[in-house]
Amino acid sequence: MKITAAVTRQTGGPFTLEQLDIEDPLPGEVRVRILATGICHTDMVMRDRLLPVPQPVVLGHEGAGIVEAVGAGVRKVKAGDAVVISFNTCGTCPACAGATPSYCREFFPRNFFGSRLDGSSGLSQDGTPIHGNIFGQSSFATHALAHERNVVKVQDDVPTALLGPLACGVMTGVGTVTNALKIRAGQSVVVLGAGTVGLSAIMAAKMVGAGRIIAIDPQPARRDMALSLGATDVIDPAGTDTVAAILALTQRVGVDYSIDTTARADVIRSGILMLAPMGECAVVGAIAHGQDIAVDGGHLLSGGRRLRGVVEGDADPETFIPWLVDLYRDGHLPFDRLVHFYSLAEINKAVEASERGQVIKPIILMPGTPMPTL
Repeated sequence: MKITAAVTRQTGGPFTLEQLDIEDPLPGEVRVRILATGICHTDMVMRDRLLPVPQPVVLGHEGAGIVEAVGAGVRKVKAGDAVVISFNTCGTCPACAGATPSYCREFFPRNFFGSRLDGSSGLSQDGTPIHGNIFGQSSFATHALAHERNVVKVQDDVPTALLGPLACGVMTGVGTVTNALKIRAGQSVVVLGAGTVGLSAIMAAKMVGAGRIIAIDPQPARRDMALSLGATDVIDPAGTDTVAAILALTQRVGVDYSIDTTARADVIRSGILMLAPMGECAVVGAIAHGQDIAVDGGHLLSGGRRLRGVVEGDADPETFIPWLVDLYRDGHLPFDRLVHFYSLAEINKAVEASERGQVIKPIILMPGTPMPTL
């Protein structure tokens, strides 16, 4: 069948809207009519080839929509079900078996290589394959081929078109606080970068009762948003020694946790230097392979401090996404305050606005999808 997709044909873009053919789902696959999809910084990292993603390709990994058809053997969902689509995994390796699928041993081939494991693609144009299967979905399109493992059924009492960001950005921020770092009431945390992931972490930190929640971001509007969502303090890094500022706020002790969403090595270094003894710095931004981080070894060793990477908030989407929906429904996770909607035809405008910091979380509405009532 014919679909409309935003195709990336060169490093750095732009996205071009093109008519493609999509296959019927193979065994284990699910075809989803996409209602809306979030735009994530990782999409830009893939567009810019900082990750091993081939082109031409259809990106997009925060899809939400309605199941249209399922392949042989699919039991979890059926046609008509509302779903959010997250990352794809094998389901059998030790990480998947241990409920930490974001560390699946096949994470890269199943999410970044632009094809099924057998090298085929479910997308083509005039008989020529177009790379797809990004995060097991490629949701910058009116329809996507996903997999039984990475579709999560959701209730329809919350607008499905709003929920795509729960599949990555929001899940990463909340999960880093609740799953990876397990921040407890009264503890302190610095969030480096107040985009979708950082602001989601701030909402989660407030939810768990963290004592001091500090946001560092150069954008005044984002600092204001951080304060309104639960930050106790904000810092403008422009012309500021952020490590000194954090030490001044904490009686020179430092913070229990820092969360880096910027993927900048110099910012990560500062996040480590801000830590109190036994503190932990989580790197959650899509940092490029081969990028070194300069660490003060004495500082790390003397205080028993830790540096770790966190992928997708250590979350299992099958259980975590429905929990996030419940939190939103109950008013504890107002991530709808972060979003701005664009049409598919406006995808380049949405990307530009995001990269300039003018919007926090762009969501692309597919043709025919009504504006969600929030």
